[in-house]
This record gives sequence, C-alpha cells and structure tokens, in this order.
Amino acid sequence: MTNSVGRGAVKRERLADAAAKVFHEQGVEKTTIADIARAAEVPVGNVYYYFKTKDQLVQAAIGAHDRTLKEITAALEQFDTPAERLKALVRGWVDQRDMAVQFGCPSGTLAAELDKRADGLDREMAEVMRGLLDWIETQFAAMGRADARELAVALFASYQGISLLTNTFRDPAMMTGEGERLERWIDSLDQ
Repeated sequence: MTNSVGRGAVKRERLADAAAKVFHEQGVEKTTIADIARAAEVPVGNVYYYFKTKDQLVQAAIGAHDRTLKEITAALEQFDTPAERLKALVRGWVDQRDMAVQFGCPSGTLAAELDKRADGLDREMAEVMRGLLDWIETQFAAMGRADARELAVALFASYQGISLLTNTFRDPAMMTGEGERLERWIDSLDQ
C-alpha cells in the first residue's frame, strides 16, 4: 500500500509540475486539462483522479512554484556569503532569459493572471512570492543592512520588471545586462 501511495504522490507532483509549466506557457484560461495531461504524459482520466477541477490544478501549480522556490533557495545556501547567494540568485534568473523571452517570469505571470480572479488563489500565489522576498530580505539583513526589506523589494521588483521587458521586447540581452548591473549593485551594498 505504501508503494501505491508513493506512486500516487509522485504522479500528483508530476501533474502539478506540468500544470505550472503549461499555465506559464499558455495561461490559465487557455489551458485545458487535456493539455496538462499531455504535458505530464498521463491519460486525461488520471488527472481527474487527483484533481477534480481546473482550480485544483491551479492550486497544485501554486504548490509546485512554492516547492521550486524552496529548492532554489535551499541550493543557494551552499554559497558562503549572503552577497554570493544573492548574486547566484540573479545569475539563475539570467540563465532563464530564453524562457523569459517567450513567456515571462513563471511566478510573476501566474500572479498577474490570478489577480484578475476573485477566488483567493491570487493570495496563495502572493504568499509563495513573499517566501522568496523574505529570503532575499534575510540575505540583505545578514549583510548588516538596516534597509534589508527595501533592498529586497528593489531586487525582486527589478527582476520582475526586467522579466516583463525581456518578454515584451523579446530581447534576452536586456536580462543579461540587468543581471550584470544587479550583481554590481549587490557588491556595492556589501561594503
């Protein structure tokens, strides 16, 4: 029985990850459950076993974003200093510039789309993004910055803005240039 529960959790997570990917690429409204089943490589009927509605899939996609952001920040902890962790975060964003060209920021685009709905899922996505904002603030605070929250908002806002511009102008060089500027900025704050 544990094996089937384990397999079920793996399949549920695979569907959540597929939902996050397809919602990012197509938007929530344009995506069908069949699109998600295809991306997860499972029969459509299996999707309904785990998720009865599309909104449940949206909620699962939000959970997938949360899991991904936690994995990213955990991996960044390998760097010795907070400034190195922040610069590695920026490099990770820049490494995703080709995806940003096509679809924008995965979390930001979902947050913007969910904001147009009145079902509370927008607040769930905001909490996921707040987790990353809090992590960034912790890094600036560890650098001894009394203005850590303001700096965290500035860094996160810069990324969201450049992600939008990179997508709008279909220009990955914009994100590369902004990433380099952000790394210099972080260095200037670490004095």
